[in-house]
Amino acid sequence: MRYKVVVSELAELPVTTIDGERTTFGALVGGRTALVVNVASRCGLTPQYTALEGLQRTYADRGFTVVGFPCDQFHGQEPGSEADIAEFCSSQYGVTFPMSSKVEVNGEDRDPIYATLTAAGGPADIRWNFEKFLVDGTGRVVARFEPRTEPDAAEVIDAIEGTLTR
Repeated sequence: MRYKVVVSELAELPVTTIDGERTTFGALVGGRTALVVNVASRCGLTPQYTALEGLQRTYADRGFTVVGFPCDQFHGQEPGSEADIAEFCSSQYGVTFPMSSKVEVNGEDRDPIYATLTAAGGPADIRWNFEKFLVDGTGRVVARFEPRTEPDAAEVIDAIEGTLTR
């Protein structure tokens, strides 16, 4: 599937981190390739955090980061506060990658990051927790992966490695 370029749009969009810091998507990822994932702590797919953290540790030195966007839109599977989410991710999965505050990924209150990502190609709505977008270092959406696609699946690894320069 061919995706529209969203470089400047995405980089300038606001993000509030899970710790309450206001920044932009561009500042948060710092020109690195990013795997953007809407996450939830009480989902059958929550164990994907293990593979997401594995990707973070494997590829961080090569210009890559995972970015988690907690979302409670799918059957209330992310009910906690930002502090609860941060504690869960740290204590249960050792998450070191950046996380945003809780966002909505669908509907009229859709976060601008997700409005931009979904406008770049594919179905407009996010189907479930752990849907993944791969954004290269210039801000171009290069791939979108279904929620059940494991973060360490061959197609995800190939797409990540195809965007890295070292």
